[in-house]
Amino acid sequence: MRSILIVSLFFLFQTFPASATSIYKLVVFGDSLVAGYGLAESEAFPSRLGDAIRDKYPHVEVINAGVSGDTSAAGLARLEWSIAEDTNGVILELGANDALRGLAPGVTFNNLDQILQKLKQRNIDILIAGMLAPPNFGPEYTKEYLEVFQRLALKYNLVLYPFFLDGVTGVKGMTLNDRLHPNAQGVDIIVTGILPLVEQLLTRKQQN
Repeated sequence: MRSILIVSLFFLFQTFPASATSIYKLVVFGDSLVAGYGLAESEAFPSRLGDAIRDKYPHVEVINAGVSGDTSAAGLARLEWSIAEDTNGVILELGANDALRGLAPGVTFNNLDQILQKLKQRNIDILIAGMLAPPNFGPEYTKEYLEVFQRLALKYNLVLYPFFLDGVTGVKGMTLNDRLHPNAQGVDIIVTGILPLVEQLLTRKQQN
């Protein structure tokens, strides 16, 4: 009887290896654009991204760490307690509120740079999402702001999604009435656009 039990356990572990049950925790760290402002929890970006990758990456848990109104400085201030110790990957989406307030691009760069330094020190995989500045601040500001994310991605060798709201901003029927935040359909557009880069991030991890 004992030998039968041992053989059964052997085949059980062969069928379900320990590595298959390990969870990869992917935290979406950002502002209202990922927190799900004006939406049901199930319609927010982290939830919809989790739905999109579940079949292919069942071991990945997507966690919503978005806070409405956060600037890059606010994100830096709450970083330590917002990103749990067992976090494996982070999608960093911050800076939109900096641009809306017309903060100097150098300030945004420095704040995000410190966030990335801290994440890198913890060996966390990172995908950074870029943002565009409103055109009313002029072409020079728009150019400098765009370069913030490009410079950071280059400095840290990050996967970069150039514009988080690509396919949503300025597109009829994709935002809430404020014309700033994505509605449920807009969130799905974002998920579709960023999904290949999320998979690239997860593939990088598997290859390391």
